[in-house]
Amino acid sequence: MKHFWWKLISVILILGSIIMGFLGEVPRLNILNETIRNLYFHVPLWFAMLVQMGVSCFFSLKYLSSYKLKNDLTASCAAYVGGMFALPGLITGSIWATYTWGKPWVADDPKMQGVMAAMIVYMVYYLLRALIPDMQTKARISAVYNIFAFCMTFVFIMIYPRLAPSSLHPGNGGNPAFGKYDMDNSMRAVFYPACVGWILMSFWLLNILNRYKKLQYKLEHHENLE
Repeated sequence: MKHFWWKLISVILILGSIIMGFLGEVPRLNILNETIRNLYFHVPLWFAMLVQMGVSCFFSLKYLSSYKLKNDLTASCAAYVGGMFALPGLITGSIWATYTWGKPWVADDPKMQGVMAAMIVYMVYYLLRALIPDMQTKARISAVYNIFAFCMTFVFIMIYPRLAPSSLHPGNGGNPAFGKYDMDNSMRAVFYPACVGWILMSFWLLNILNRYKKLQYKLEHHENLE
């Protein structure tokens, strides 16, 4: 039970954000209207994704400093969990865009261009993991590439949209961020716990996947992963 408390907090925070997301009061704003509720889902999912990609990069660096396969395994698991959160983040964003901008994907928006580029970068990482048979070679090549992938993803998603001259996304292309004009204190009381809840959930999923992969390695090689 001593290691269960943070998982319980994650469930409580996520359930609370879902309930408040559908039933809580939100500001009545032009264009956004009720769609602003998606802020409780779309943005926290992306935050969880970025956190896991950062964890993946950290363990790739650890692998390159020690060449222990357990660090490479954790790096790959975190990258897969990050990808798991990217998909619902993309879906909720497309739904939001449909109701506020008239279509699910705006090809010339720099934020969406950056997201697409980041997804392609990580698809290459997943392919490297799948196509290289030798474990040590796979670990070395994918670790180096993973560090590059995280740096490029940060540039594509966080830096490039802010440097662009225009963007539909808040906080990018000269637009003010949501927190400055659109969110009131009641929304912040739901939004920030939702971010914490989904990030904790991402670590829970990482823990499960990491344990499963280590057990799989032990069954296949008849030894513990070092």
